[in-house]
Amino acid sequence: MKPPNSLKRRKLLIAGAAAALPWRARARARTTLTVAAFPLVDAIVKAALPAWQQRHPDVAVQVVSRPYADHHTAMTTALSTSVYLPDVMTLEASYVGRYAQGRGLADLAQPPFDGLRLRPRFVPYAFEQAINRRNELLALPTDIGPGTLMYRTDLFAQAGLGEADLTPSWEAYVDAGIRLKAATGAYLVSNAQTVKDIVIRSGLKPGEGLYFDSESRVLVNSPRFVRAFELARKVRQHKLDARVAAWSNDWAEAFRRGTLATDLTGAWMVGQMANWVAPGTSGRWRVAQLPENTFVSYGGSYYALPRQAKPENRALAWELVQLLTLNRELQFAAFKSQDAFPALLETFDDPFFEQPLPFLGGQRARTLWRDAARRITATQVHKQANFADEVVGTELDNVLDRGKPIAAALADAARLLERRAFR
Repeated sequence: MKPPNSLKRRKLLIAGAAAALPWRARARARTTLTVAAFPLVDAIVKAALPAWQQRHPDVAVQVVSRPYADHHTAMTTALSTSVYLPDVMTLEASYVGRYAQGRGLADLAQPPFDGLRLRPRFVPYAFEQAINRRNELLALPTDIGPGTLMYRTDLFAQAGLGEADLTPSWEAYVDAGIRLKAATGAYLVSNAQTVKDIVIRSGLKPGEGLYFDSESRVLVNSPRFVRAFELARKVRQHKLDARVAAWSNDWAEAFRRGTLATDLTGAWMVGQMANWVAPGTSGRWRVAQLPENTFVSYGGSYYALPRQAKPENRALAWELVQLLTLNRELQFAAFKSQDAFPALLETFDDPFFEQPLPFLGGQRARTLWRDAARRITATQVHKQANFADEVVGTELDNVLDRGKPIAAALADAARLLERRAFR
């Protein structure tokens, strides 16, 4: 055994060594910001760290990354318990809305942030989406997902069809799919549910909710939902959907084999298709605005500050968020490396938007998406939106697979949502 005083002597030696360290090294060890992120956004944050270190060489940034679902589950738990809160939290767009009625996120509209002054610098809908009914600004947007229609030109050419046959209306889109299937055997969409998902978002007014209005009144028993269900049922009746789940192996294989002819998606999907989903189909795809000039968002990312995070780190965390969202150079780096379409308006005049995309046969598609981004309107996200998604999706399955009348399905969905609307 060591002599009893050996531990004391060791502590004194360590303390002396620490005292001998340069002040800068000790300060660096004291201050660390934690950023919680999900894949791709984590890479964007890490790529920005050299710029941060130039500003704050004594402040380390630790990026904690989890898979998308695990990340948001962990953030929900952290906000509700105030345990293991990061200094900066990344959120997918829909989660900003889900947290809107809670008190877990700092109000960036208040001093010392004064975030509302930044409104003119961002795509309008993306900024407004982060403001709740109490006029609190819960996060700043960093990237957006303008909606787009991807379609296979070679398959539609075999059927004697072109873009003009697809885009006038959602009815025209489905009718074109019937002709496509007859001529080529290819499916129009991966699943009829995707048609319902986009049609119920068509024609929404600024600030209008998808399933609930501003007073939490249920909206599903309406012509908008009837039309969406009817179109989805027509897709299934004519066997126009491949009945595969998005991001599954069967889904990716359908794109690779040319048995799936369109996708209703975000602009970021072109990069996913080119890089890993179906790179062998390069040159055969084009994009258009969604049918009926439907302008909607497919996702996007935000940075937020948890209200109960360490107060001593708050000013530095806010500075980091501003660097990640307002720095033109970093925004473009993320755009070029991760297809993260920027929410920062001052990037929109860059010649990069005019460059042709090889995967799309040289089409200058970014200008199309830039126009869509300017025309998307913010929608109100209700705290029960997730539950409503499940209820309405289940009722559509009842219509498609069990022949349930649409009126009965929507009436049943409305009853369930009314019970949960004010919880």
